[in-house]
This record gives sequence, structure tokens and C-alpha cells, in this order.
Amino acid sequence: QGMLGMKTMEDDEVCHFFSAKTHDSLFFFTDSGKVFQTKVYEVPEGQRANRGRGLMNFLEISTSDKVLSVLNLDKKDKEEKINSLIMITKNGVIKKTPLSDFENVRKGGLIAIKLKPDDALCNVRKIGDGDEVIIATKNGQSIRFSEKEVRPMGRPASGIRGIKLKKGDEVIGMDVIKKDRLKEKDYLLVLTDNGFGKRTLSSEYKTQGRGGSGVRIAHITAKTGQLAKIEVLTDKEDLIVISQKGQVIRTKISSIPKLGRDTQGVKIMKMKTGDKVASATCLTEKEEAE
Repeated sequence: QGMLGMKTMEDDEVCHFFSAKTHDSLFFFTDSGKVFQTKVYEVPEGQRANRGRGLMNFLEISTSDKVLSVLNLDKKDKEEKINSLIMITKNGVIKKTPLSDFENVRKGGLIAIKLKPDDALCNVRKIGDGDEVIIATKNGQSIRFSEKEVRPMGRPASGIRGIKLKKGDEVIGMDVIKKDRLKEKDYLLVLTDNGFGKRTLSSEYKTQGRGGSGVRIAHITAKTGQLAKIEVLTDKEDLIVISQKGQVIRTKISSIPKLGRDTQGVKIMKMKTGDKVASATCLTEKEEAE
């Protein structure tokens, strides 16, 4: 059943949830394709069940801008040779931009991607040479390809097609499979709106060429609800899921069943009527200790 993780206003819902260190840089990417930057220590600290403070208190962000992706950058990223950010839009447009292009992002924000009128930024991830990306859609399609298939582009560019979408479908998420993990037996976490989840071997999603319609990532039904989140699992121990109405559960990743690509998963979070999964994050033992 879980507990209250955050107090929300009636017209508000939880969207993002992740672990970060005090001196990390935080990048806020909005649906309009803008990026804003601040330090973690500049974000007001609050108690678990508090409502928090509006972003406008510490970023020059307009009320019409909806934050769709939040990313933290730390010293470890330089050590792991993370050199670019990769972005995916709701309509399946992908773009890779060197990290150096984001060095001067301040609280006032900059354009991160030029969007077509009916499109919105969906997800942003850190990426290095030789890594691969996996993209997922709300109706359960996915595609996996090498980052080399996406040529680097500057901030004002609009990107290229990452996945071919069927009518009525849209991208809900993207994650990165690191170069040094390509031959490992790692799993992909797949989570749906109604709290169904599973782990599937990443090797079940074969590498393809960019821009195709991909393969099934999960069997989506009215019972499961549409796809909510995917995440590549490496050394992750626990999964924390938060719902739009502020309910939270924490579960061991080892308790989530290992199932094939074309399966619907099992119920891992009991949802109240009308509630949906808003966000989820996976923690390592090290992150918990910190």
C-alpha cells in the first residue's frame, strides 16, 4: 500500500524522483525544449511529507514551462567519459549534443532542442562513445541502437528520427546501455501505469538501425495500463515508485519477476482507483548509504 511521499496540491502531481548529491549540477529540461541549471544545494530542503517550493523560487522559469526531464551531473561522469547528452521527443525525434554545449546554462535557461509545434521533449540521458540507447513507447514498442547512429548536433538543432511511431503512440522513455555492459546479462525494468512490472534481459532487445518501428517491449492491456517507465538495471538493489497522488512503495528489485519481452508483468504496486504511476527510481546500496 505504501505511504505518503509528498504532499501535493489538488491540481498538482508528482513527476520526477531520483537521488542526487549536494554539489551535483541539476539540469531541468522543459517540454518546450529549454534547459535550466542549478546546484543541488540551491534547491530548498524539505521533510518527506512537505509540499516543497515552486521552481520559480530558484530558477527563472515561466509558469507555462513544464519540467519533463531532470538530470544530475557529477564528477563521476567525467571519469566515465560521459561526453554528450542524448534527447528524445514525444514524437520519436532523437538528438545528441556535446556536454560542452551546456557549460554556460544558467538559471535563465537556454534552448536545448528545436521542437516542431506538435512535439515535446520527453527524456534526456547522459551518454558516452560506444553506448547504446533503448527507446520505449506508451503502447509497448521499443527500439535499441548505437549512439553512433546519431550524429552530434548543436543546441539549436531539431534532431533526427529515433523511432517510427504508429498512429496514437508516443515515446514515454529512453535509457542508455553502457559500452562496458553490452555483453553482460543485465536486465531492463519495465513498469506500467497501473503498477505492473517485470525484468527482461536486455539481450532480448536486439540492436537495430535507427528510425525503425522496433519490437514489443511489453504486452500492454487495459489491466496493465500503458507503459510508464523503463530503466536499465546494473547494480541496483531497490525500486521506489511514486504515484500521481503521492503514494510511495519501496521494493527489492530481486523480488520483481524475470519475464520475457512480450509479457505484461505482475502487479508490484497496489493503486487506488484513478491513480497512476508517476515516477520511479532505482537505488544502489552505495546511494542508500550516502
